Amino acid sequence: MIRLHVNGKNVDIDADPTTPLLYVLRDHLQLNGAKFGCGLGQCGACTVMVDGKPVFSCVTPIAALAGRRVKTVEGLGTLDNPGPVQRAFIEEQAAQCGYCIPGMMMRAQALLESDPNPTPAEIRRHMNPNLCRCGTHMRILRAVERAAGLMKQAKGGGAK
Repeated sequence: MIRLHVNGKNVDIDADPTTPLLYVLRDHLQLNGAKFGCGLGQCGACTVMVDGKPVFSCVTPIAALAGRRVKTVEGLGTLDNPGPVQRAFIEEQAAQCGYCIPGMMMRAQALLESDPNPTPAEIRRHMNPNLCRCGTHMRILRAVERAAGLMKQAKGGGAK
């Protein structure tokens, strides 16, 4: 039994310690936002945050997560009250097929939590590990910039 802290809640998981986090999120916790893409940590569809940093959940064994904070796209907001990153992706129509978008949102969230004022070059560099096969990268980059502004507004700092 391994205890994980996911989206602010402790959960006990009865699974082999080598089980990838992605499988536990999807199969044990029914958190289906993170997607199985390549299974090799190369595409980013499975990206979640662990202790505020983006990680590929498809190659992260749950044994490495005891006592650490896991956040998934489900932890950013709700359908009725989306978080700033989710709202920005909706407003910029960043999704085409949408398969990569939860991973993109989590990578963007990690960036904006660590650096609320990234430059366009920093956004590009940070988002680089995540791939979008539909080619909506420009809309995704605009969404990250918009999300930075929304997060500042939410904190009372006003938009850029």
